[in-house]
Amino acid sequence: MTDRPLTLMAVHAHPDDEATGTGGVLARYAAEGIRTVLVTCTDGRCGDGPGGVKPGEPGHDPAAVALMRRQELAASCAVLKVSDLETLDYADSGMMGWPSNDAPGSFWQTPVQEGAARLADLMRHYRPDVVVTYDENGFYGHPDHIQAHRITMAALEMTALTPKVYWTAMPRSAMRRFGELMREFNEDMPEPDPAEAAEMAEIGLPDDEITTWVDTTGFSGQKFDALAAHASQGENIFFLKMGKERFGELMGMETFVRVQDTTGAAMPENDLFAGLR
Repeated sequence: MTDRPLTLMAVHAHPDDEATGTGGVLARYAAEGIRTVLVTCTDGRCGDGPGGVKPGEPGHDPAAVALMRRQELAASCAVLKVSDLETLDYADSGMMGWPSNDAPGSFWQTPVQEGAARLADLMRHYRPDVVVTYDENGFYGHPDHIQAHRITMAALEMTALTPKVYWTAMPRSAMRRFGELMREFNEDMPEPDPAEAAEMAEIGLPDDEITTWVDTTGFSGQKFDALAAHASQGENIFFLKMGKERFGELMGMETFVRVQDTTGAAMPENDLFAGLR
């Protein structure tokens, strides 16, 4: 036994991803005295600029957007009480198929072993007990999310230090609720055609494949405020439109798939640190 605190490391692609996928667990475990380390891989330069101006449109300054989003990321971390923020500062690659995918210095163009070596150095420094990142598809196919997954899994192989590893996941029951909610808030939204509806029904995982259900209801207000800290991207953050009370009702559970474990903790779990304390 040592005096080293239990440590959670979350590896995310962009500023604001930390709040969307793991804001609840970051806030909850910080409140429980666990060290929380956030690694953000890109600078977010492909996000919206002031006034909602999009990448490639007149007035979109990628460097200025990156600076603004770094400030918003710091504000979000303050809300969530994140202990340590580390930024790798690769250039945001944009959505799959964008020309920015091929830009020199973009995260998508970075050799996996190069990014993994940098992340492995952080893992050796912080010695996380739990690491959280995305699945191999980056949940929905974003190149930077896929790359974050790749460098995380490679860094874990390089270090062999972490007892428990998780991928963020969304149960299909929750995806159905989100679909209903989006139609509620967008009355003019057309019904998807059958092929699109069938494709949407395959997003997420069957509920019985979710290994870990963490109740973060008591921290949903912090999660909402952390999302709101990314004000420049507010047009893209649907959840802010529902208001804090409704948000708390619907976003009080964060779910994961456990992909590595040395503790033997039984599944399903309700705690990322089951078996470690």
